[in-house]
Amino acid sequence: MPINAADTAWVLISAAMVMLMTPGVAFFYGGMVRRKNFLSTLMMCFVTLGLIGLLWVIYGYSLCFGPDKWGIIGGLNFFGLNGVGQTPSADYAKSIPQLAFAAFQMMFAVITVALIVGAVVERIKFSSLLVFSALWFTLVYCPVTHWVWGAGGWLNKLGFLDFAGGTVVHITAGVSALALAIILGPRKGYREGERMDPSNIPMVLLGAGILWFGWFGFNAGSALTSGGLASSAFMTTYIAGAAGAITWMILGWSYQRPSVLGVATGAVAGLATVTPAAGYIQPIIGIPIGIAASLIGFYMMAFRAKKTRIDESLDVWAVHGMGGTFGTLAVGFFASLAVNSAGRDGLFYGRGVQVLTQLTGIVAVWAFAFAMTWGLGKLVDVIMGLRVSPTEESVGLDISQHGERAYGGWMR
Repeated sequence: MPINAADTAWVLISAAMVMLMTPGVAFFYGGMVRRKNFLSTLMMCFVTLGLIGLLWVIYGYSLCFGPDKWGIIGGLNFFGLNGVGQTPSADYAKSIPQLAFAAFQMMFAVITVALIVGAVVERIKFSSLLVFSALWFTLVYCPVTHWVWGAGGWLNKLGFLDFAGGTVVHITAGVSALALAIILGPRKGYREGERMDPSNIPMVLLGAGILWFGWFGFNAGSALTSGGLASSAFMTTYIAGAAGAITWMILGWSYQRPSVLGVATGAVAGLATVTPAAGYIQPIIGIPIGIAASLIGFYMMAFRAKKTRIDESLDVWAVHGMGGTFGTLAVGFFASLAVNSAGRDGLFYGRGVQVLTQLTGIVAVWAFAFAMTWGLGKLVDVIMGLRVSPTEESVGLDISQHGERAYGGWMR
C-alpha cells in the first residue's frame, strides 16, 4: 500500500501533541506538590523525554514491535532503528512510514514512565528514579506493549482490544505507581496529618489543559489514519473529558465547594478512562464512561486516603490505574464493529465473550506490572536506596537534589 500523505501528516502531528503531554504532566503534578519540591517534580517528569526517548530508539521499539518471540516480546531486529525507514511496515500502519509509527509510539513510552512519578514525588532520590525508570521501561512497558499491540503478542492474538493504551499506559503506570509508593513509604509528616497543600493550582489547570489538548493526538492519532475513525475517537475523547470534569465538580460541590483542582482531575480521569475504548465505541458512550471515571477516581482516592496507610502522593493509581481498568473492561461491553471494522463487537452488540477477553488482559497486566515493579523497586532500594534522607526531605528536593529553587524567599 502506498504512503498516504494525509495519514502521515496526521500521525506526525499527533506524535508532537503526545510529546507535549509530558510537559503537561510535569505542570499538572508540579502544581500539586509543595513549593520546595516543584522543580524536582518537573525534572522527574521532563527527563523522561530524554532517557526513555533514547532507550526507545536504541532497543525499545524493537522489543515492542520487532518480530514476535513466543508471544511475549519482540526481537532485536530493529535495534538502533535498523531497517526502520521511510517505507510502510508490513505489520503496522501500512499507509505511513514506519519511522512515523515509531515516533508516535515513542511518545507513549515517554509519558507512561512520567505518569509513575506522581506516586513518589517529594521523597524519592533522583538518581534512583532514573535507574528504576530504565529498568521498568525495559522489563514492564516493552513486554506489555508487545503483548497488546505487537504482531504475534499473546493478548493481541487472543482478540484483546486496547485502542490507545488503557492497559499499556494507564494500568501499567497506575498499578506500578501503587507498588512503588508502598515500597517507598509515606512522606514525612503524612501519617501525622501534616498539611501538604498544592503550591500552584493555576499550574495544575495549565497542565490539565495541555493534557486535554494532547489527548486528541493520543487517542485520535491511534487511528493511524486521518479519516472517519480518527474523527470518531476525537469526539469520543472530548465528550469523556467533559463528562469527567463536570461529574468531579458536582461530587466536590456535594461535599464542600466546586474546586478548580477537582475539575482538572475529573477531566484527566475521563480522558484516561476512555483511552482504551475511544476507537471502538460510539462517541455518545463517552458520557457514561466519563461519569464513571470520576465516580471511580473520586471514591478510590477517598478510600486510599482514609482506609489505607499508603501515601500514593498524587493518586496515579486511583485516576489512571482504576480508570484504565474500567475503560478497558468497558470495551468488552460497548465495542462495535460499526465504529471500527478492525475491532470486535462487545456484549451489547451480541458478543459477550469479549468481556472475558478483556478481563483476561486486565488481570494479566495488573499482576505482571505489580509483581515486576515490586521486584525492581526492591532491587534498586537494596543497591542504591530509593529514598532521600530525612534532612533532604525536610529541606525539599529542589535544593537537596538539584541545587535550585522555583520560587524566591521562604519555602515550605
